[in-house]
Amino acid sequence: MFSLLIKQIHIVDPKNQVDGVFDLLIKNGKVNEIKKEIKADGVETLDGKNLHLLPGLIDMHVHFREPGYEQKETIISGAKAALKGGFVGVVTMPNTNPPCDHQSVIDNIIRKSNEVPFYIFPSGTITKERAGKELSEMADLKRAGAWAVTDDGNWVSDPLLMRRALEYASMLDLLVISHAEDHRLSAGGVMNEGIMSTRLGLTGIPNESEAIAVSRDILLAELTGAKLHLTHISTRLAVELIREAKKKKISVTTDATPHHLALIDETLEQYDTNFKMMPPLRSKEDRKAIIEGLKDGTIDAIATDHAPHTEEEKMAEFPDAPVGVIGVETALGVVLTELYHKKVLSLSEIILKMSTNPAQIVKLPNGFGQIKIGTEANLTLVDLNQEWVVKREDFISKSKNSCFIGAKLKGKAVGTICRGKLWREPF
Repeated sequence: MFSLLIKQIHIVDPKNQVDGVFDLLIKNGKVNEIKKEIKADGVETLDGKNLHLLPGLIDMHVHFREPGYEQKETIISGAKAALKGGFVGVVTMPNTNPPCDHQSVIDNIIRKSNEVPFYIFPSGTITKERAGKELSEMADLKRAGAWAVTDDGNWVSDPLLMRRALEYASMLDLLVISHAEDHRLSAGGVMNEGIMSTRLGLTGIPNESEAIAVSRDILLAELTGAKLHLTHISTRLAVELIREAKKKKISVTTDATPHHLALIDETLEQYDTNFKMMPPLRSKEDRKAIIEGLKDGTIDAIATDHAPHTEEEKMAEFPDAPVGVIGVETALGVVLTELYHKKVLSLSEIILKMSTNPAQIVKLPNGFGQIKIGTEANLTLVDLNQEWVVKREDFISKSKNSCFIGAKLKGKAVGTICRGKLWREPF
């Protein structure tokens, strides 16, 4: 089993209120000691000077495409890309082919993740085939290893069906993740509705398509008392609705993506399909609202919505290209550049958004989201000041559809310890 002594590394663990320079000993894959000085013979040693050690990052929203779309990503390529980005675990979305509405699909995903090894927490579907007509067999999905249910990519538009889904999932202690988008309002839209969509001659998607869906789902969460998670929130209206819901103690949590906190719709001026995603990049006012929501706790987590597509697919005309961008390899760099180095959030607050809170929302085992003696080592080593340029050829992901290619970032994961194993370049 893996053993490692990390010397004089700055450990930051907000859950246990640790923020200082320590030695940390990993023995047989578990966190064994954390002290000012540790002496251990016959153990590999790593110099942690000028580095930070964080609880392993957790991404609440990724698409690893397997089964069915292995030309875009596989569980193994996605897991290795996530490890490079500092993540020790991810929640995968169920819009695969076949969709994750049967326990055999969940079984297969978990088995393949064990080959890496890496932690995948699969989500199953809310409805069979994500068709919004009939509830999936959630009890069977949970027995197979599902941690949440969602029809991501589709909103469950039938309010009675969504009510039943919340009630059923609540009985099973399953998290319900909602892709809040009223397709009747966004249908045909390919970018944010506003001045830029008019200038570019592209059909817009109004903020209200998200806000209406958010509003209804919050009301149903209040009615049922069930736990609801609203994913990839992108608009000022939605942030305001969620803020008010939290004031009323409704059981709702939410996440936003690195691209929505860093970019706006004006970046679509070149019709680059790597900037086409759902929800779309929004206005300056919406971006400001996302950042304010992160600051005041309205938005609990940062999740990538890692969505690989092949180069051939993304080479289509803008209206015809698929939505989605990859994100697990750039997320930490973007967040540190935009929020930490610009003094928007502290490092502890970023850890809460990218590790501690996701672990609590999904109800992961006690070792995740913190650095705790006796638990398996799932940790992220970070150089806060390493400057780097995002290059297409450096991605491990099978697809290269990043909206951050060419961006200069400051801060990077330089090693990831997952399941007691150290991952460093080359992966």
